[in-house]
Amino acid sequence: MAKEASRKPGQVAKGAAPNPALLAGGNPQIGKADGDGPVQAYIAAMPDWRRDVGRRLDALIVRNVPDVHKAVRWNSPFYGIEGQGWFLGMHTFTKYVKVTFFRGTSLRPVPLGGTAKDARRIDIHEDDLDESQMAMWVRQAAALPGWGKS
Repeated sequence: MAKEASRKPGQVAKGAAPNPALLAGGNPQIGKADGDGPVQAYIAAMPDWRRDVGRRLDALIVRNVPDVHKAVRWNSPFYGIEGQGWFLGMHTFTKYVKVTFFRGTSLRPVPLGGTAKDARRIDIHEDDLDESQMAMWVRQAAALPGWGKS
């Protein structure tokens, strides 16, 4: 795989809008907004192999929760059910993509990474996305009451 050139704020590819700034760990700086567009802009700006993981996760979530509501909050894609709250968030780090299930202690099996009282996280590295397990957790999480407002 060819090494990708590092992105710089305001750098413009031919025929494209300016690239968002990359924050610590390569996390794209995307403003708060609802809908698929901002989530796709976030994923497109994820560096290197993390972009592929982001695309795979987004497609997996849409396949398993066709009525999913998407938004970007705190420079992270959020997924929820309209009127029920958010069930999952994604965030880019240098060595992994973190997926947080906001009601993760209710999932079976419970994801091992703890982040808060009820939340659990999965750190996905370049070659370790277990799509079968992730799909099972996504379906379970979408059926639970979510966090906050979606």
